[in-house]
Amino acid sequence: MPYEPPPDLAGLTLEQIAEVVESRRLPPVDQWQPQASSDSRMRIAADGRWFHDGGEIRRPAMVRAFAGLLRREPDGSHWLVLPHEKQAIEVEDAALVAIDMQVREDKEGRPALAFRLNTDELVIANPGHPITVRGDAETPAIYLAVRNGIEARLNRSTYAQLVNHALGISPPDMLAVESGGARFALVPGT
Repeated sequence: MPYEPPPDLAGLTLEQIAEVVESRRLPPVDQWQPQASSDSRMRIAADGRWFHDGGEIRRPAMVRAFAGLLRREPDGSHWLVLPHEKQAIEVEDAALVAIDMQVREDKEGRPALAFRLNTDELVIANPGHPITVRGDAETPAIYLAVRNGIEARLNRSTYAQLVNHALGISPPDMLAVESGGARFALVPGT
């Protein structure tokens, strides 16, 4: 069955976004504990491009499939996890990249921030998918928790979308956003 990407994020209601998120079926890599391990000879560059043996993986369907098998361990290592083996994968920054963001309201009128990732996956920021900030005030980096310890770093345009939204609702020295009933500071160290 051919892959059909979800519709443009801007044209979806929060309920439709939630349906797309819920409909994505992923392997239960959080439940697999294989004993065998090896090196995948794969690398994810800081800009979100995937490489194998030095050559770029250019097929989006392959990247999506591999991304569904990713898990990050508490020590920060990243793995492609299969039922009987896990393979180490080098990740320069975050495994995924958030490439778009939309602000919606839930049924109670509370804000919800929905993100599209470079794998066409949709994620709604909430306590289970928090937004975190690293770096310092001069060079902050914003990340979104996706699943199994995996994060997506907001690319430049998505970072700008988020900050513009935050500037509309909070003072610059206390920059923060709310989504899914949680508040997320956008200033490192706050």
